[in-house]
Amino acid sequence: KHSGEVIQRAAAALPWLIGGSADLAESNATLVKGGGDVGPAAGAAVDPFAGRNLHYGIREHAMGAISNGIALDGAFVPYAATFLVFSDYMRPAIRLAALMGLRVVYVFTHDSIFLGEDGPTHQPIEHLDALRAIPGLTVFRPADGVETAMAWSWALARARGPVVLALTRQDVPPLARPSGFAPADVWRGGYAVVQPSGTPDVVLLATGSEVALAVDAAAKLAADGVATRVVSLPSLERWAEQPADWRESLVPADGTPVVAVEAARGGSFWRWVGPRGLVVGIDRFGASAPMGALAEHFGFTPDQ
Repeated sequence: KHSGEVIQRAAAALPWLIGGSADLAESNATLVKGGGDVGPAAGAAVDPFAGRNLHYGIREHAMGAISNGIALDGAFVPYAATFLVFSDYMRPAIRLAALMGLRVVYVFTHDSIFLGEDGPTHQPIEHLDALRAIPGLTVFRPADGVETAMAWSWALARARGPVVLALTRQDVPPLARPSGFAPADVWRGGYAVVQPSGTPDVVLLATGSEVALAVDAAAKLAADGVATRVVSLPSLERWAEQPADWRESLVPADGTPVVAVEAARGGSFWRWVGPRGLVVGIDRFGASAPMGALAEHFGFTPDQ
C-alpha cells in the first residue's frame, strides 16, 4: 500500500514512468489511477499507446523482457510487478537487465511466509538470497512507509541499473527512529533503529517486516538488562558499498554478538554476523496457516 501511494505521486511528477503487473495489479498496488491503459484495454476510441498501465497477463518472463526493451529505448523507465515467489519465472530477463545496466524497477510483493493461507507454493524462501546474488542488481526490502518511499526514490533518482523492491502484503507499524535519523540514511543500506545509551551487548540486524519484530525483541532484552542495538538493513548491496568504518560503527567487529533476522533463507547475512553470529531464518518450505500461527511455528515472535 505504501508503494502504491508512492507510484501515484511519482507518476504525477514523472511522465516517463510507466509499468504493469503480471495479472496481479490490484494485489501489487501498481495501477496508476487515471493513467489509462496500453493496448486494446484502452478502448476503441482511445489511442492504444497513450496510457500508463500495461496489462501483461500471467507472463512474467515476457513482462521482464518487454521491460528491458522499454528501458533500452530510453524514453521511459518501466516497473514490472508480481509476487516475489514468481520472480523465478522472469529471472533470465532480470539477469539480462543487470548485465546491461538497465533502469527497470521490479515491484515484488507478498515477500515472505506471512502471506499465510496461500501456502508454501506462494511463500518465498530462497528468493531474496537468489536475487541478491545477481551482480549489478540492487535489492531493497523496506520495513515501513519511510523506507518504502526512500527505496522508490533511490530507484528513480539514483539507480544506474535494475532495482528490486521486496514488499510485504501484511500491514507493518511505522518505526520510531532515534534522533539524528535522516531519510537519506536508508540509501546507505543500513542504520540504527534502536540505539542503547551505552555500548550494546548484542546487535540485531533485520529487514522488512522483521525490523518491527527485532524492535519488540530488543525491548524485552532491555527489560532484562541486555543493551540491544537494532539495525535495519533495507539493502545489503547499498550496505556493502559503504565505508567499513561506517558499517563497523553499527555492527562492531569486536566480537559483540550479532543476530540477523529475516523470514527467508537468510544466507546473505552470514557475511555480516561474524563467527559468533546467528542467523534466524527459514531453511525449509513454508506452510498454509494464518500469519500469527506461522510466526509462532517458525519462531518469528519477540519471545522466541
